[in-house]
Amino acid sequence: MKLAVLAAMVSAAAAFAPASTPAQKTALMAVDSDMEIGAVAPLGFFDPLGYITDEEKFSRYRAVEKKHGRIAMMAMLGTFVHNNKWTFDGYLSPSQNLKFSDIDSGIGGLFQVPPAGLLQILLFCGFVELAWWPATQLDGDYGVRLGNINNWDEEPAKEIRQRNAELNNGRAAMMGILGTFVHEVVTGQNFAEQAASGHFSPFGDGQGFF
Repeated sequence: MKLAVLAAMVSAAAAFAPASTPAQKTALMAVDSDMEIGAVAPLGFFDPLGYITDEEKFSRYRAVEKKHGRIAMMAMLGTFVHNNKWTFDGYLSPSQNLKFSDIDSGIGGLFQVPPAGLLQILLFCGFVELAWWPATQLDGDYGVRLGNINNWDEEPAKEIRQRNAELNNGRAAMMGILGTFVHEVVTGQNFAEQAASGHFSPFGDGQGFF
């Protein structure tokens, strides 16, 4: 019975789906082959609202997606590092007698950083955004190479695989860090505390798996 209801809901939703525009999609993909990067199964080229209308708009959206994905991957890495109690030695703010180890893990720790520290973070991010790795460079290729790992000239297939991996990992990280923030705010537990108690549902009482 449940399966039948689900099938009916899917078919009903499909009836209201916008008509596909294969000709437009094909034309756009011919204009910019980069559209094939990130168009992987099961969604493929995913633009249900039809935002992508020309090459310039696609390049801008792809640059934003790539940048946010990289930031999210760093955020998830920071979540794992902080929840394992790996911190810098010494003081974050000697004048306030505040050590790095005094900062809580999770999103709540952000509000424990003194205003001067937050300002330094913002200034550094601004320097990276405007000068070091400028956001105006839409391809996002800043020449960072790790030995032969990115030897794309000799192995074009590796380039496609690695660029797909970066986009997909960035997409997963964006969903992951968003979910981490929501869980922490709703449950009052950081990632490590949730794992220790087996509580990964934001709708429970902080005990067990529910």
